Amino acid sequence: MGSQEVLGQAARLASSGLILQVLFRLITFVLNAFILRFLSKEIVGVVNVRLTLLYSTTLFLAREAFRRACLSGVTQRDWSQTLNLLWLTVPLGVFWSLFLGWVWLQLLEVPDPHVVPHYATGVVLFGLSAVVELLGEPFWVLAQAHMFVKLKVIAESLSVILKSILTAFLVLWLPHWGLYIFSLAQLFYATVLVLCYVIYFTKLLGSPESTKLQTLPVSRITDLLPNITRSGALINWKEAKLTWSFFKQSFLKQILTEGERYVMTFLNVLNFGDQGVYDIVNNLGSLVARLIFQPIEESFYIFFAKVLEREKDATLQKQEDVAVAAAVLESLLKLALLAGLTITVFGFAYSQLALDVYGGAMLSSGSGPVLLRSYCFYVLLLAINGVTECFTFAAMSKEEVDRYNFVMLALSSSFLVLSYLLTRWCGSVGFILANCFNMGIRITQSLCFIHRYYRRSPHRPLAGLHLSPVLLGTFALGGGVTAVSEVFLCCEQGWPARLAHIAVGAFCLGATLGTAFLTETKLIHFLRTQLGVPRRTDKMT
Repeated sequence: MGSQEVLGQAARLASSGLILQVLFRLITFVLNAFILRFLSKEIVGVVNVRLTLLYSTTLFLAREAFRRACLSGVTQRDWSQTLNLLWLTVPLGVFWSLFLGWVWLQLLEVPDPHVVPHYATGVVLFGLSAVVELLGEPFWVLAQAHMFVKLKVIAESLSVILKSILTAFLVLWLPHWGLYIFSLAQLFYATVLVLCYVIYFTKLLGSPESTKLQTLPVSRITDLLPNITRSGALINWKEAKLTWSFFKQSFLKQILTEGERYVMTFLNVLNFGDQGVYDIVNNLGSLVARLIFQPIEESFYIFFAKVLEREKDATLQKQEDVAVAAAVLESLLKLALLAGLTITVFGFAYSQLALDVYGGAMLSSGSGPVLLRSYCFYVLLLAINGVTECFTFAAMSKEEVDRYNFVMLALSSSFLVLSYLLTRWCGSVGFILANCFNMGIRITQSLCFIHRYYRRSPHRPLAGLHLSPVLLGTFALGGGVTAVSEVFLCCEQGWPARLAHIAVGAFCLGATLGTAFLTETKLIHFLRTQLGVPRRTDKMT
């Protein structure tokens, strides 16, 4: 498969994922806004911080390293050994869920049962949900490796929507169930997610059409189960060693990703109510990152991993592939920078309005608006970091991954200390400031790697971080106009004034996007030729 074909598939995966996720997330957004009207801040804090942290930590420690290792260099491998390796995530998940469940029940502060009932049951069911979700890991990796464009998005989005519908129903009719509601909904989500993958592959491999899919390494559903390979080796030990390297890195990355929740959970710097407000704002602020940046990062990580060879210098690889990778990286950096700047500039003036519409006075008063404004700047760093690390992790050799782990260790330690100090000093905003600091260091590390990778070649993908002065001026003008508009029109003047404030923002946003269209012609060409490619080769129908 040539680099251009791989690029086309990655682009279609990103664009299809983006469109579908926007539609599904909008539905989920409305359902969650409805659910918030019936919950206390304490319930939200325990579910969204304490229990979700248990769930995400179990999954991350059990599967993240396997995903990274098994999606690298997928063209040449014995898939039976790879699938055997992936099934090890299940016993690992059982171990981590039992160990972390004991920590959550025995070592951490237990919420007041009159305010947050059924905490112990919630811990057990959230841990069980993580194990259930790991049963679908081999199916997920196989789908990602062969770029089944819509399967992942539909499965995850459908599971989230059904989970939100079940939660809304139970909150409305059985509010006295407390954490039973969210625990059962989480278990339901994991079950539906796994069933989506199992049902899809069962139908695909059992139909005559599946014989036409020559690239699939399995011919029947039982091939996805653990089995002894022809060579007699259960797993590929090279992949296993790479998995161990990624595991050490993933452990540290998890601390950076969920660091504020670990500090809140283990150091009790915020009460459960403040944790709930922070988490809602955090989820709202990261919505665009999940909708736009995550599908792009996941899709183009696969592209870079397929096109580039880990153990070779850029000058020793096929130059056509190196050139394509550089051009794609430059365009992705430009896209991330523009999207992040747009959110940062316009998010500042519309944070309070967004929180008031989404959650009412519980969010729009107090620290909520300041948190969301700070998060808008953090989204800019998230966008750039997602692209740079996407390339870096796909191009690093095993030795470079190991060296990078030491950097991640230092970042993890500094992040925890900085989060604690800044939170003591300025409240929950300190978490976002600490995240910005560490994200900046991670971006710097990745940029240095990219510079070294291409320094002996004629390609300069980091040029994607340069914007024209005209466009920068338009951003500055739009930010100033919307800030003035917020002072006079939002948010205590009633809905006519709010609508006028929205109209001002829409006009400024349109002017900014129009300027970007006229000045960033290279990026526009990339979006037209790649994200607009016809979908005649889609594998998911």
